[in-house]
Amino acid sequence: MATSLERLKSGYTNGGRGAAQRLMAGAGAIPITPNQLTVFGFAITAVSGVLLYERQYVLAAIAFVVGSVLDALDGALARAHGKGTPFGGFLDSTLDRVSDGIILGAIALVLAEDGDMLALGCVFVALVGSFLISYTRAKAEALGLRGDVGLMARLERIVLLAVAIPFGGYGSLPYAVYLLAGLTAFTVVQRVLFVHRQLTQKVEG
Repeated sequence: MATSLERLKSGYTNGGRGAAQRLMAGAGAIPITPNQLTVFGFAITAVSGVLLYERQYVLAAIAFVVGSVLDALDGALARAHGKGTPFGGFLDSTLDRVSDGIILGAIALVLAEDGDMLALGCVFVALVGSFLISYTRAKAEALGLRGDVGLMARLERIVLLAVAIPFGGYGSLPYAVYLLAGLTAFTVVQRVLFVHRQLTQKVEG
């Protein structure tokens, strides 16, 4: 089951990455750098957060999807035209975390205004879980290990929120954060156990 899930995730992740790179490669000379595209995508995501707080749910979802797509294209642009730099990767990863904070923070403010304390608490669990998913991968790779396993990586979190946000006016946000909190926590545990297994195998080997 786990192997099948990993194959599925690898399929759509690599497929999407390949499609984005072909798109950027076929676009010719683009008068924008990957870092500029990263910042532009982040700015649109920030606008999405404002719209979300203003309860303009459909517009917020559109801006969120556009910002997320641009976030995917910056890496494709860098790879397709040989413009990748260590700082570009660092900037992209850093702004991804800030973007997570903006969107989940906006959802938290909406839920706080609605007086939904349970869902508000789950937002904090989801936010910490999102950060830990990124951290555990980075730490594992710093140790020379794989850390990219797990059910709820960033792409899956983006898809979940993109589906839920347009229906915020119909009460979808609490259910989205319940699901996000549970799945991010589960993914952190998956990654910790996976790293532990790799280290144990190293010692036994």
